[in-house]
Amino acid sequence: MSSRPSGSESSGYWYGSDETRLGSVDVLNLLRRYRSADQEMRRRTRDSMGMGETDLLALRYVLRAEREGEMLTPGALAKLLGISTASTTVLIDRLERSGHLVRRPHPTDRRSLVVASTTDSDEEVRATLGRMHRAMIEVADGLDQDELAVVARFLAGMIEALELVDPHAEAEEAAGESTAAVAPADDDAARHRDGAGGESS
Repeated sequence: MSSRPSGSESSGYWYGSDETRLGSVDVLNLLRRYRSADQEMRRRTRDSMGMGETDLLALRYVLRAEREGEMLTPGALAKLLGISTASTTVLIDRLERSGHLVRRPHPTDRRSLVVASTTDSDEEVRATLGRMHRAMIEVADGLDQDELAVVARFLAGMIEALELVDPHAEAEEAAGESTAAVAPADDDAARHRDGAGGESS
């Protein structure tokens, strides 16, 4: 049985797929399905750990920093999450009560604190996501260097394509085009009114 996406799945984009071979639309649909599966995995993880999306993201940032030998202050965590320091304080309070994070004195700055994970939270995340991570690594390990290079180039290109999207700029451009399209009509209407007025006098 082929694992190739069906034509109905390919209909999610603007062009139909070529049923005789794997095409760009099929690849984009597989990427879309991966993103959907990733979002569903995150939902299941949040539900199993009893956390909100921002809470789980904060915990992942802290665990990542610790793996890299770095420390996160509440202010640094707020910047990573893109939320206010006041909201971050509430979030850390909540994760402290649930036993996932703790505040500790900064080792070199007495005026500051760092946010650290607990042993229980690290083990919980490993137990929840460990199997998935191992399976994903096995898939990547199954590719040779040429295949890895192609996949890396494709994903880097997809990232660049997403970063091109600027809703504010596109909205302003659309508004400018709309104004430009309306302006000549307004000028014609004004000339028509002026002409009509001249004839009636």
